[in-house]
Amino acid sequence: MDNRIEVISYKHNGDLHRIWQQAHVVRETNDTMIVVNDKANVIDGDGRRWKTKEPAVCYFYKDYWFNIICMLRNNSIYYYCNLSSPYVKDVEGLKYIDYELDVKVFPSGDCIILDRDEFEFNQVDFHYSPELIDIIEKQLQLLLERIKNKQDPFNNECVFRDFEVYQQIKKSYEKKK
Repeated sequence: MDNRIEVISYKHNGDLHRIWQQAHVVRETNDTMIVVNDKANVIDGDGRRWKTKEPAVCYFYKDYWFNIICMLRNNSIYYYCNLSSPYVKDVEGLKYIDYELDVKVFPSGDCIILDRDEFEFNQVDFHYSPELIDIIEKQLQLLLERIKNKQDPFNNECVFRDFEVYQQIKKSYEKKK
């Protein structure tokens, strides 16, 4: 499909963190890009290669310091949210900086904050400024509010609708072959 893009994440010091190859752009607005990856090839910064196990609808923002990955498993959605820089897009792909803190949301609505220890370690190791730390902490609270209030994409209808758009694009492409 000619709407493919690589999703590339870095660490604050500029090191490559991870690349998801051949994500498919479902929708793009002035401030949001929604992509789907389905059994995507992934390359970690250390060279390890693996493949995702299930389809995921991913929401990237230019105005928020997080992105949201919605993994579809057995008609349920598991959310994995990365605290990150807003994304930028260039000829190489969609890019962002990963800031370690993550939020995992289960189909039940329960959520847990992950990797706080790694975030605190990297504050020192990567010399995060007090302003950056403040932004990340405030964006974490905003993200938790969005989860609590079931704002898009934290509801099944939104995610399944965007996944259906991907399936229609894929079907259309396969008919042209």
